[in-house]
Amino acid sequence: MVGALGALSGCTHRAEPFQLTDVTGHLPDLDFTLTGDDGRVVTGDSFKGRTSLVYFGYTHCPDVCPETMGRLMQVLGKLGPNAQKVRILFITVDPARDTPKALHDYVGAFDSQHAEGLTGSDWQIESLAKRYRVAYQMEKRDPNGNYEVTHSSAVYVFDQQGHARLLATDHDTPDVIAQDLRRIIDDRS
Repeated sequence: MVGALGALSGCTHRAEPFQLTDVTGHLPDLDFTLTGDDGRVVTGDSFKGRTSLVYFGYTHCPDVCPETMGRLMQVLGKLGPNAQKVRILFITVDPARDTPKALHDYVGAFDSQHAEGLTGSDWQIESLAKRYRVAYQMEKRDPNGNYEVTHSSAVYVFDQQGHARLLATDHDTPDVIAQDLRRIIDDRS
């Protein structure tokens, strides 16, 4: 009888909780139509089959964006061969300055194999930001016409089917992000 109970308890084993914030069922699927950094139209469906890391930023960002992209490069390094199953989608919150070429050059400086820059009209970006609860705001222009954009810094993790699964913040280490990503990549359900 004890052996049977032990076998049954194995059936009810629950997976360990994620270390990142689990947003499964709380955010919409990856669904958009934007312009890729090569000028082609891309949709959320274009990235099905891979785990997508979605980050809203801009190429003129002086600190948070390059730090986040650098951290995501560390994550990819920790994933080893599984990095081939991951795509980083850098969605601009500054479409006025972030042309497809500017985005291509920016993400290419980090990793052109795994990262793609995405842009669109002001309306497309605003709608998508609202969809995923991303806050951003243009700051006052200086006399030279330069400005910064204050924006959220979270990274959204979507599984291979395009379902929102996790949210990583700048407090999450590359090790923690990579550990949870491995679970998402390995989960084929």
